[in-house]
Amino acid sequence: MNRMDRDFRPQGLADLEYCDGEYRIIKPGSFVICAVTGTQIPLEALRYWSVDLQEAYATPEIATRRFQETGRTPK
Repeated sequence: MNRMDRDFRPQGLADLEYCDGEYRIIKPGSFVICAVTGTQIPLEALRYWSVDLQEAYATPEIATRRFQETGRTPK
Protein backbone atom coordinates (compact mmCIF):
# COMPACT_ATOMS: atom_id res chain seq x y z
CA MET A 1 0.00 0.00 0.00
CA ASN A 2 1.39 3.40 -0.87
CA ARG A 3 0.47 6.74 0.66
CA MET A 4 -2.33 7.25 -1.88
CA ASP A 5 -3.97 3.92 -0.97
CA ARG A 6 -5.04 4.63 2.57
CA ASP A 7 -7.73 2.79 4.48
CA PHE A 8 -9.98 5.46 5.96
CA ARG A 9 -12.24 3.09 7.86
CA PRO A 10 -12.20 3.72 11.61
CA GLN A 11 -9.99 1.28 13.48
CA GLY A 12 -10.52 -0.22 16.91
CA LEU A 13 -13.49 -1.32 18.96
CA ALA A 14 -16.91 -0.22 17.74
CA ASP A 15 -19.83 0.48 20.07
CA LEU A 16 -23.12 -0.78 18.65
CA GLU A 17 -26.78 -0.86 19.59
CA TYR A 18 -28.15 -4.25 18.54
CA CYS A 19 -31.65 -4.10 17.05
CA ASP A 20 -33.92 -6.65 15.34
CA GLY A 21 -32.18 -7.60 12.09
CA GLU A 22 -29.76 -4.68 12.15
CA TYR A 23 -27.47 -2.69 14.39
CA ARG A 24 -26.83 0.99 14.93
CA ILE A 25 -23.29 2.31 15.18
CA ILE A 26 -22.88 4.41 18.32
CA LYS A 27 -19.08 4.72 18.07
CA PRO A 28 -17.38 3.82 14.78
CA GLY A 29 -14.80 1.08 14.76
CA SER A 30 -13.72 -1.96 12.78
CA PHE A 31 -14.73 -4.76 15.17
CA VAL A 32 -16.75 -5.82 18.23
CA ILE A 33 -15.90 -8.42 20.86
CA CYS A 34 -17.70 -11.78 21.14
CA ALA A 35 -19.43 -11.81 24.54
CA VAL A 36 -18.62 -15.50 25.12
CA THR A 37 -15.17 -16.09 23.63
CA GLY A 38 -13.66 -12.61 23.72
CA THR A 39 -12.57 -12.84 20.08
CA GLN A 40 -12.69 -9.86 17.76
CA ILE A 41 -15.47 -9.92 15.16
CA PRO A 42 -14.95 -7.61 12.18
CA LEU A 43 -18.13 -5.59 11.55
CA GLU A 44 -18.38 -6.96 8.01
CA ALA A 45 -18.50 -10.50 9.50
CA LEU A 46 -20.96 -9.72 12.33
CA ARG A 47 -24.08 -11.88 11.88
CA TYR A 48 -25.14 -13.01 15.36
CA TRP A 49 -26.21 -10.92 18.36
CA SER A 50 -28.81 -10.64 21.10
CA VAL A 51 -31.12 -7.64 21.19
CA ASP A 52 -32.15 -8.43 24.79
CA LEU A 53 -28.61 -8.91 26.11
CA GLN A 54 -26.98 -6.39 23.72
CA GLU A 55 -24.16 -8.84 23.01
CA ALA A 56 -22.39 -10.02 19.84
CA TYR A 57 -21.41 -13.63 19.07
CA ALA A 58 -18.79 -15.02 16.69
CA THR A 59 -20.71 -18.09 15.48
CA PRO A 60 -24.27 -19.46 15.52
CA GLU A 61 -23.15 -22.27 17.85
CA ILE A 62 -21.82 -19.76 20.37
CA ALA A 63 -25.02 -17.71 20.12
CA THR A 64 -27.17 -20.81 20.68
CA ARG A 65 -25.08 -21.87 23.69
CA ARG A 66 -25.41 -18.39 25.21
CA PHE A 67 -29.17 -18.33 24.61
CA GLN A 68 -29.48 -21.72 26.33
CA GLU A 69 -27.37 -20.54 29.29
CA THR A 70 -29.62 -17.52 29.79
CA GLY A 71 -32.86 -19.53 29.34
CA ARG A 72 -33.85 -17.85 26.08
CA THR A 73 -34.16 -21.15 24.10
CA PRO A 74 -35.08 -24.71 25.03
CA LYS A 75 -32.13 -27.03 25.75
